[in-house]
Amino acid sequence: MYGNFWDNLRNAFKHSDNSLFKLIAINILVFFVVLIFRVFMTIGGLGDFYSTALSYLMMPASLPRLATQPWSIFTYMFLHEGIFHILFNMLFLYWFGQLIHQFLGSRKLANLYILGGLAGAIFYVLIYNISPYFNSSLDSSLMLGASAGVFGVVVGAATLSPNTTFHLILLGPVKIKYIAIFYVILSFANSAGANAGGELAHLGGALLGYLYIIQLRKGNDWGVPVQKVGIFFEDLFSGRKSNVKVTYRKSKTSGGGGFSSFSKSTKSKPTQVSSDDATQEEIDQILDKIADRGYEALNKEEKRKLFEFSKK
Repeated sequence: MYGNFWDNLRNAFKHSDNSLFKLIAINILVFFVVLIFRVFMTIGGLGDFYSTALSYLMMPASLPRLATQPWSIFTYMFLHEGIFHILFNMLFLYWFGQLIHQFLGSRKLANLYILGGLAGAIFYVLIYNISPYFNSSLDSSLMLGASAGVFGVVVGAATLSPNTTFHLILLGPVKIKYIAIFYVILSFANSAGANAGGELAHLGGALLGYLYIIQLRKGNDWGVPVQKVGIFFEDLFSGRKSNVKVTYRKSKTSGGGGFSSFSKSTKSKPTQVSSDDATQEEIDQILDKIADRGYEALNKEEKRKLFEFSKK
């Protein structure tokens, strides 16, 4: 991060390792664009046209309709209409996203958000198409919002550092694992209610967040395809051509763009490093300590080494 919240948000696209504020900025920009169009079209008597146009960016439950608008599996996760909808989504993304960014770096945060959104969409479509309960609303059901991606980040952070504590108004200090568990249970309880599609997407995103961190600890980064696409667009818009290939080796921690893995090195030999640089073995020990006792258990030197290593 490069300054306070507003500085980071204003300069989100000036830095390559700032996916947290890029995601927040994109969601906010899209929200205001949609808001402007909605107001002007409604006043101009084109409210029906606005609703129809927006539906082509929302996630449909119907497979035939999804086949005609496949892009919606991505666009829906950046769409909001209600002010409180986007407000709470962005607050949760900011609070929990900082943990992912600090532990794993910028790119893996983006991986979690995108993969969580995709998993939420797939789970939503799957349940709507196999459950008799949703037969009557299958063709008309549409979904929008960043909640599935945000749930991926929330549960990913809680899996990564379950004992990290947030100080909540009225409740005081609460470990993030309990916050994540509460919202997952709440989504499950409401999955047959009025917002069933959104709640099902929450569950899909949450499951992805948990599995992503578990697989990362085993040396498998499910986000590599997302990462490659992200690097491609960064190079495209920056006008540079990258010669770096994104790879993921199970015996090493992959770097680039400010992220690292949980894979353990067995026989890897560190290259030449200064006395202030962390070796692969030290990083593995720090990550094991985070997994066992949480980020707050690290001392200042361990936090410094993890932060410096994440920028390589």
